[in-house]
Amino acid sequence: MIQVKRFVCSMLQENTYIVSDETSEAVIIDCGAYFDDERNAIVKYLKEQQLKPVHLIATHGHFDHNFGNDTIWREYGLKPEVAAEDEALMDLRTQAKNMFGMDYEREVPPIGRLLTNDDVITFGTHRLIIIPTPGHSRGSVTFYCKEEHTAFTGDTLFRMSIGRTDFEGGSWEQMQHSLKQVLGKLPADTLVYSGHGEPTTIGDEIRYNPYMR
Repeated sequence: MIQVKRFVCSMLQENTYIVSDETSEAVIIDCGAYFDDERNAIVKYLKEQQLKPVHLIATHGHFDHNFGNDTIWREYGLKPEVAAEDEALMDLRTQAKNMFGMDYEREVPPIGRLLTNDDVITFGTHRLIIIPTPGHSRGSVTFYCKEEHTAFTGDTLFRMSIGRTDFEGGSWEQMQHSLKQVLGKLPADTLVYSGHGEPTTIGDEIRYNPYMR
């Protein structure tokens, strides 16, 4: 069974997840830790739980989901892994400046692996399947743990809402397909951990989220 620890990070209230299992191996999903206390809390949790991070992965390349990558790189030697379609977004300094006029001064680690649809993220006895769910960005993906009926949807699907499609690389048409024809086909009891906000399930979103109908 997997354990999921959520950290709400930065001024944008982004969800960073640490996912581990009984082997103590872990993956870090969307490390958006911006402030020092957020970074320290993540490292403290990993050390106190005696976890061994083996992957640093991103559901997409937007900077609020990657602010803390340098801390994980420095502490554990892990480079971020992101879909190939979002490679250009991983220049966080340029992205932060162009999108929000922010000066991002921290070191930006190099990309460790450009993920494709055929890649699988493994940790301990578990696997995360990479499901392309473009719409919020070209390279938005969902990480799906089939055996645990758990999905990490980034900024594609939120509880009773969805991600924006008006950023560069966003597409309303692709978002509709990702929601209805991809995520909507997952089992109804699939637990959804989103990039912002509280967890939900696919079944609840199909019933109550107007964007899923």
